[in-house]
Amino acid sequence: MTTSPRPPLRLGIAGLGTVGVGVVKIVRQKADLLARRTGRPIVISAVSARSRDKDRGVALTGYAWENDPVALAKRDDVDVFVELMGGDDGPAKDAIEAAIALGKDVVTANKALLAHHGQALAEAAEAKNAVIRFEAAVAGGIPVIKSLTEGLAGNEISRVMGVMNGTCNYILTRMQDAGLPYDEVFAEADALGYLEADPNLDVGGIDAGHKLSLLSAIAFGSRVDFDGVALEGIQRISIEDINQAAELGYKIKLLGVTQMTGRGLEQRMSPCLVPADSPLGQLQGGTNMVVIEGDAVEQVVLRGPGAGEGPTASAVMGDVCDIARGFRLSTFGVPATDLVVAKSAQSNSPAPYYLRLALEDKPGAMAKIATALGDNGISIDRMRQTRHDDAHAPVLIVTHKTQRSALDQAIEAMRVSGVVASDPVALRIETV
Repeated sequence: MTTSPRPPLRLGIAGLGTVGVGVVKIVRQKADLLARRTGRPIVISAVSARSRDKDRGVALTGYAWENDPVALAKRDDVDVFVELMGGDDGPAKDAIEAAIALGKDVVTANKALLAHHGQALAEAAEAKNAVIRFEAAVAGGIPVIKSLTEGLAGNEISRVMGVMNGTCNYILTRMQDAGLPYDEVFAEADALGYLEADPNLDVGGIDAGHKLSLLSAIAFGSRVDFDGVALEGIQRISIEDINQAAELGYKIKLLGVTQMTGRGLEQRMSPCLVPADSPLGQLQGGTNMVVIEGDAVEQVVLRGPGAGEGPTASAVMGDVCDIARGFRLSTFGVPATDLVVAKSAQSNSPAPYYLRLALEDKPGAMAKIATALGDNGISIDRMRQTRHDDAHAPVLIVTHKTQRSALDQAIEAMRVSGVVASDPVALRIETV
């Protein structure tokens, strides 16, 4: 007795930028491999993009073309709608909603859309017995979502942290390796095409914050709460901070951390000092890393390319292959209606802090700083004043463990003391 071959899984791809072209290449070049691994052919029925005539380096003549991504999502010959356009609203959202309304599965790399509308989209999809898969939305080619929802499903997750924006990691490591100031490396990254059209999405921590909010939902069974992510970018990190951190045995990373505490769900994306010899400290260039801590597995470290044609298209195709195999999973690992509204909590777990100050060079300035710290219960672990030729004295302080709320009160006292020449830079020293 022979088994009838399963029909092809037909894709409609909206967005033919770097990632979309990468997906087309994989489907075309690895058709036999994909069919063997999933038990059915995977084919592209139709595509959509802003420009039909653009040379993308790959032949598209065999596919139907739709100018409107919503029309693409509604085509009868599209089983899975693959959204690679981007944007937290507009055509991407409209097209995904159209696909879901018809009970079609969706694969997307759109972390901004899910961070803002993930709950509503998940509920709509699950009501139609459709799935939304989004491995490519977080950390490029690293299978972090699959790890959380499947491989680590038997764990109570205590903390997830990581470096999730390759552009920021490139800027910080380039500053250290070349001894260049932030503004110069920022311009270099822009010229290389590493930055988003709105650079603040990268350097302001917003892009990485979107990703962190999605991981929080999966790790803790909570509704996506991007507004609850405390965001701080890397714009104020100077080459002086980079060098001082190195002398102390640390490196500076834009680090995302999420954990459920007795006060509620903590989510923060901010520059931190991490030990230079730790896996996160050794992370170079555009590479991403996610560290997951669970009660049974203890700690898992996932490292890999955070962006680019191949890695991100690989993540898209991993989701497509799961759908082709018939694997069904709720969007965030549990039914969307079971996701809880977690109380948002400011991160207040004690930690040592790196504090950089520029003081007015006048008698009593340092005493006022020590008083501001002492009045808020903060003790100094070490302090250094570097040589200077102008009227402002650079001072570096490393505190013993303290709560961020206490440090913020001390910094406010410094601001009104009349001896601080500019806003202090305070960076958490993270245990990893």
